Amino acid sequence: MRLPRAQVAVLEAASPTDPRTTDSIAEETDLDPAAVTRAVFELEEEGLLAVDAETTERFALTDEGRAYLDAALPEVRLYRAAVDAAADAEPAPLGRVIDAADLGDLADIALANYNRKGYGSVDAGTVVADPDADPDADPEGAALAALAEAEGAVGAAEADVDGDVLDRLVSRGLADGRESTVRRATVTDEGVTALMAGVEAVERVSRLDAEMLTSGEWRDAEFEPYDVAAPAETVHGGRRHPMRSMAERVKEVLVGMGFQEMDGPHVDAEFWINDCLFMPQDHPARTHWDRFALSEPTHVDDLPEDLVRRVRSAHLEGVGEDGDGYHSPWSEEFARALTLRGHTTSLSMRYLSEHAHADADLEPPERYFSVEKAYRNDTVDATHLLEFFQIEGWVLAEDLSVRDLMGTFEEFYRQFGITDLEFKPTYNPYTEPSFELFGTHPTTGELVEIGNSGMFRDEVLEPLNVEADVMAWGLALERLMMLATGAEDIRDIHGTLVDLDYLRTEEVIH
Repeated sequence: MRLPRAQVAVLEAASPTDPRTTDSIAEETDLDPAAVTRAVFELEEEGLLAVDAETTERFALTDEGRAYLDAALPEVRLYRAAVDAAADAEPAPLGRVIDAADLGDLADIALANYNRKGYGSVDAGTVVADPDADPDADPEGAALAALAEAEGAVGAAEADVDGDVLDRLVSRGLADGRESTVRRATVTDEGVTALMAGVEAVERVSRLDAEMLTSGEWRDAEFEPYDVAAPAETVHGGRRHPMRSMAERVKEVLVGMGFQEMDGPHVDAEFWINDCLFMPQDHPARTHWDRFALSEPTHVDDLPEDLVRRVRSAHLEGVGEDGDGYHSPWSEEFARALTLRGHTTSLSMRYLSEHAHADADLEPPERYFSVEKAYRNDTVDATHLLEFFQIEGWVLAEDLSVRDLMGTFEEFYRQFGITDLEFKPTYNPYTEPSFELFGTHPTTGELVEIGNSGMFRDEVLEPLNVEADVMAWGLALERLMMLATGAEDIRDIHGTLVDLDYLRTEEVIH
């Protein structure tokens, strides 16, 4: 029998009585493990080897898990700080205990697991510690230590850890679970017969090249068999991101409803982003905690002087006979500061003021929209990212009302199969009346906030020289995507943590 050299080496290294792993065969034959695995499958297909496979799940600590192993789990640190504050005798101030535990950004994690594990309770700004709790016996802490001591990825049985506890570590991101498959090969009776009869190693050619054709070597060459049923290598070509596809679908819907698209700079002056919106300059959302300011250049010079004067007057004095304005300073230097836009309503201000382009000439009725990125220094979680897409829109017309605004939303979301909208009154510095929009998540059944809206106030419109009514909104594209696809975490559809298979296979649901 003539076989490729790798198959001969594997067949001779295998045993008819002692199943051998592919790793041990690779070590003995000095062949690449992948080549050994391929040869084992080929010999199995020819009936010369029998192959058994065993799949196990193995676990290893993540960086976060190793950090908790060194400094203790956040909930354990909270409990020990609570005991030190005598919370096992009477309630102690929660803030003081959290500071003493030095939890920082881990406070929410500690609180979430504190009650779950029975370390005590948290209520009305105080914390109580159960004096009978034993943090040294914490099963998750013990599991972290066991995985670390085992050195490397090990199974639950090897580490002597309960499977449910390991599952909890994986769900918390403290351990990674990976499947590992071990294959063992045994020489069959046919394989023994072939070895006894003698097996000749040959060099098989996998492809025909120009040199073999010109030399005539191909006549004496032995070629690898071609398996037309073998799976071909998967080639992943470029494709549009599902989020971008959803954005394009939103644009189609809004254009179909009679809207025109706006565009404008991502980096803009505070004047356009917030001052024109009648947002006081001492508003918390305008501090460095929420915005991304530029270090260079820091300010813009080309602001329309007349508009700056009117906006300043609205902030300091209000508008109309009963106007009062804000009782706080207004700085033109701050208004000229450059920052990444926290919302795309800066585009609305540019267009409504007719400073978006030279030939702007707005006459009611007008409808404009944009689907562009905005940037906020938010805490990243299941519904928030540092950058996101906002569906901005406004309608300029006579005698508009909130009923017109609600009807617009019902028509828009109906195009995406969302018909259970709920509206909740809210406060915005720039709209009155104002309300938030909510939709029911198709998987969890929870109400998800999907946007904010209202009628622009006179303090916004009068400085812009707009005399008609304007209804406006800012909707979250990612939240719309979550309701349309059933995704429970925004990071599963947008951002650096999105699974590549999702990007390759997901289709936008219209």
